[in-house]
Amino acid sequence: MTQEEALTILKTGASVFLTGEPGSGKTHTVNRYVRYLRDRGIEPAITASTGIAATHIHGMTLHSWSGIGIRRHLTDGDITDIARGRYIARRIKNCRTLIIDEVSMIDGDTLDMVERVCRRARKSEEPWGGMQVVFVGDFFQLPPVSRGGERVTFAFESAAWRSLSPAVCYLEEQYRQEDRAFLEVLGAIRRDEFDETHFERIEARLSVRLPVPPEVVRLYSHNTNVDTLNARELARLSGKTWVFVMAERGPEGLVASLKKGCLSPERLELKEGASVVCTKNNPSAGFVNGTLGTVVGFADERRYPIIETREGKRITVEPMEWLLEEDGEPLAKIIQIPLRLAWAMTIHKSQGMSLDAAVMDLSRVFEFGQGYVALSRVRTLEGVHLLGVSAQAFRVHPGVSEQDALFRAASDEARARYAALSETELRDQSETFIRRSGGEVRSSEKAKPKKKTVPGKQRKEKRPGAYRRWSEEEEAELRAMHRKELSVAEIAAILGREPGGIRSRLAKLGL
Repeated sequence: MTQEEALTILKTGASVFLTGEPGSGKTHTVNRYVRYLRDRGIEPAITASTGIAATHIHGMTLHSWSGIGIRRHLTDGDITDIARGRYIARRIKNCRTLIIDEVSMIDGDTLDMVERVCRRARKSEEPWGGMQVVFVGDFFQLPPVSRGGERVTFAFESAAWRSLSPAVCYLEEQYRQEDRAFLEVLGAIRRDEFDETHFERIEARLSVRLPVPPEVVRLYSHNTNVDTLNARELARLSGKTWVFVMAERGPEGLVASLKKGCLSPERLELKEGASVVCTKNNPSAGFVNGTLGTVVGFADERRYPIIETREGKRITVEPMEWLLEEDGEPLAKIIQIPLRLAWAMTIHKSQGMSLDAAVMDLSRVFEFGQGYVALSRVRTLEGVHLLGVSAQAFRVHPGVSEQDALFRAASDEARARYAALSETELRDQSETFIRRSGGEVRSSEKAKPKKKTVPGKQRKEKRPGAYRRWSEEEEAELRAMHRKELSVAEIAAILGREPGGIRSRLAKLGL
């Protein structure tokens, strides 16, 4: 399924499971849907399974949003108490669309508890109290954390998932990896068809056979390896240490939640020569989450770090905000230079990043999916440098492989079902959902009498936004996609414009 097809389904108000391989555009599609809702006066609830994932999307953890906190089990009385809490009850009652990112890391029991709270707070026996729910994630990524040896159930095994029966939108386009041999290896891991031929391709990237570039980030499965290596490498550099201390605004508990999810540390120590990675997206400034570089100096009187990226571009990195928002209003924020030391980082914290190269030790991987997550952060096989490897690193949970085949089939069925609807039927469903959610249908979207289409208007009707004025945000997206070497056709499809318009704008921007 394409991003456009998934957006069409989302706009009808259907509950959806948006999935796909790393680099398929899940986050980009969700962000487009959030903008669509906000443009029509609807504020979605944006949540995620972990603090890191929540910080990326300016949301909060699902546990915090629903009021269940860290509890593993809730009685019926507990559910009632949470649902009666004035603040939680108002939040859930007012919610029309609930987005849950990185759903693969939420266990089924937790999802069931949240769903029960939603029904109780909304006083409705419909699944999730009748709101639109958008699950986002990939179950081949890191699984839910097991506690005390308990068997953890996946979200898709829960009653909350089954009762909702979301339409599956399995994105099939690929915007991160273009290396066909590498894509074949990653695909074999997902299908649980990883064999000796694939292992030999990976094994060929061992550092005993190939030199490891000193500037490439190392990925480890344990925090202790990361902290030790980063501290040692920084101490080896001569020169002055510049310290950047995080600023904070808002209630202590909410600020603590933001800090926990922020990839930049509270106290960031840098020197010239330090290897760093950008921890936030800022395409207009020339970097995204995962951009690697080296500190080459400190600018002006504020001494903001100047980094040189692997492509040779110099960027002055200024402080940015991490926000926790609800109903479009900031509840808390932290401010820090969006960098962290990058001689090493954990596999977990690399989720969501796109790296040109990485050094990794896959000989001691201890979780299903961890080897796959590490490999899939990197754009090409040539960018993978291995310190160690074992066949166990490429195991995926057998239950996930079986379920993935079902998800793909369900996505094909959803695509066919919605493709069979006429434009009028799709528009009617979208308008009904917007009105039911308290939003405002744009005049341009309202049904109009059909007119004969003259040849000169056909392209405009095919891409309604093809000739609209360019916004600064769109130009920033265009620059970012151009740097990722997406084709003109791919960019046109994502932005909803004509290829000729994309080429003209690239020329005007000097790209």
